[in-house]
Amino acid sequence: MGIFKLISLYKTLERHLYHFSNEEIRLYQEEEVLRLVRFAKEKSPFYRDLYQGLPLENLEDFRHLPTINKSTMMKYFDTINTADLKKEDVMAYALEKELNKDYLGYYQDKFVVGLSSGTSGNKGLYVTPKELTTQLPAAFLSRGGVRTSDLPARILFMLRVFSQGFSDINAPFLKLKYLHTMTPVADIVLAIKKQRINILMAPPSLLRVLLPFASEIHGLKKVITYAEVLEKEEKERFALAFHCPVLEIYQASEGQLGSPCKNGQLHINEDMIYVELYDEKGNLVHDTKTPIHRMIVTNLVNQVQPLIRYEMNDLIALGEPCSCGSSFRVIDHIIGRHDDVLLLKDKKGLERSVFPDLVSRWIMTTSDAIREYRVFHKQHTNDLKIEVESLNQAIDLKDKLIKRLHDEFLFYGIEFNVEVVYGKIALAEGNLKFKRFIVTE
Repeated sequence: MGIFKLISLYKTLERHLYHFSNEEIRLYQEEEVLRLVRFAKEKSPFYRDLYQGLPLENLEDFRHLPTINKSTMMKYFDTINTADLKKEDVMAYALEKELNKDYLGYYQDKFVVGLSSGTSGNKGLYVTPKELTTQLPAAFLSRGGVRTSDLPARILFMLRVFSQGFSDINAPFLKLKYLHTMTPVADIVLAIKKQRINILMAPPSLLRVLLPFASEIHGLKKVITYAEVLEKEEKERFALAFHCPVLEIYQASEGQLGSPCKNGQLHINEDMIYVELYDEKGNLVHDTKTPIHRMIVTNLVNQVQPLIRYEMNDLIALGEPCSCGSSFRVIDHIIGRHDDVLLLKDKKGLERSVFPDLVSRWIMTTSDAIREYRVFHKQHTNDLKIEVESLNQAIDLKDKLIKRLHDEFLFYGIEFNVEVVYGKIALAEGNLKFKRFIVTE
């Protein structure tokens, strides 16, 4: 894409983010979802059959259409996509790339292919047309946490995998270097110094590994996190350690759901993703106090692999309107995956859902010595195992953590057995996400 088109796209995205009113957002989303469904019914045999005979005049009708999920998407991959792609061929291509650790290049010179294992181990194929990835420099400057005031930006991007899509972010005054998350820490620090990196992009788990070396890292304008939940306490810890603002991007295989505004607040990308939030009774959630039990997303920009009313496994909490002036909904925090929720019984024998962000906050605020941890829980029991990696493994830390968790859970009428052990916690290898909460049946 030419430079003038990129500038035009950047201005359009900025206008949407900061100048769209709530009514303009609603009208835009209604127009886009109706356009997408019409296109999908014409080009996708799967959606043609799924929506046959169903009314579709407005957003209300749209919200009554059937949902799909990752399993549906993979089972009907051949008839969902609109480019006549075959799952067997695309999967073979993706696996070969993974095996050779060669993440660059386009499939059929037209598509970027992403392979996601998720936390369940079930592979997912996500296809993005080349036309979209070539727009990434503009989208990155508007929605990637990097501002025009940060230019020239020298970015170190770290993730377990790379792809052509990330490579396409490179543009004049915007240079991105990639390192795998398993890169030795000394090599990461050396790369930051040698490349004069001024923007560090990495998952929170990797930033924790870098914390002891923060005094050797200078000149960062900002740190941007993704791929894992960023706890508020950690955000403050990282900001103090690296002497710069810390921002969060909410990126999933299904699309970039949330981006930071100029104030650093995380907003839903209302013009890229249509997000439906529901409470436990199936009512739409608009306020900040009602717990969200279901999140359904529709990717508005990818017509090659239409993800329409796609059931996410993530949960979020909405925040109050932001002072930046944007009408895009604010994400107060990402709660995490629905299958990370702990199901514990209270004294009355009733099953209670305890969300992982709450447990994370209790653990992280117990002691500054706790650098990393994992929670192991067998569903429907009241047994927890906490594995802790601390900078200073004081003898009394174990008792202190057990007492803190006991007191916090008791407030909700829950008593449980907890075991705390010390151990070295390694980052996830290969194409796996780091998981702090390991919940089994």
